[in-house]
Amino acid sequence: MHSHAIVNAMISHDDIWRGIDRLATAHGYSPSGLAKKAGLDPTTFNKSKRHSPDGKPRWPSTESLAKVLAVTGATMSEFVAFIDGVAESAPPPSSAMYRLPVIGFAQAGRAGYFDEDGYPSGQGWDEVDFPVRYTGKDSCIYALEVSGDSMEPLYRAGDLLIVSPDAGVRRGDRVVVKTKGGEVMAKELSRQTASRLDLKSLNPAHETITLPADKVVWMVRVLWVSQ
Repeated sequence: MHSHAIVNAMISHDDIWRGIDRLATAHGYSPSGLAKKAGLDPTTFNKSKRHSPDGKPRWPSTESLAKVLAVTGATMSEFVAFIDGVAESAPPPSSAMYRLPVIGFAQAGRAGYFDEDGYPSGQGWDEVDFPVRYTGKDSCIYALEVSGDSMEPLYRAGDLLIVSPDAGVRRGDRVVVKTKGGEVMAKELSRQTASRLDLKSLNPAHETITLPADKVVWMVRVLWVSQ
């Protein structure tokens, strides 16, 4: 009761839920998808759960909030930044910004645009602003622009996927993979072994695929989605 009183004095019930919604969007999830990713009941963050039947506000538990911060890698200060009037599909504002290169999926599939580690090579790309504080030690993040409809309904043509070759990849992460055949695709990593990758499609019309590890040129983790 005491902790709720402290929170309520600083941040409202609607603020907390708005922050969770924006945190989910920023990492490419629906609220229910974020709950599932964090090991919670998928309905934990549903809008119907945010008020009791008699209309009284229900607050997310500190345990559930801690789990979603852990699974997204966000800090509490970053979570508060989502609450402070930031648009759902944009990162929190920062006085210092990086200009990130923007590369189309079609370009990404061609030879000569990336080194063997998945970093862009060359110059002359379009650019987009991104806050320095979200890059951490990784100064080589970049944006991939979605084309076509193969990743709908989650990602649509024109969306920017902010990716990092240096970010660790775990089961359940959204990733972009380039094959030796030149195909570039956004998927969810279902399983990874020394010999193969199981990749779940973001479009329910497409099935999970398995790629031999030696057929993958690079795999980068999706850090952020700008829609």
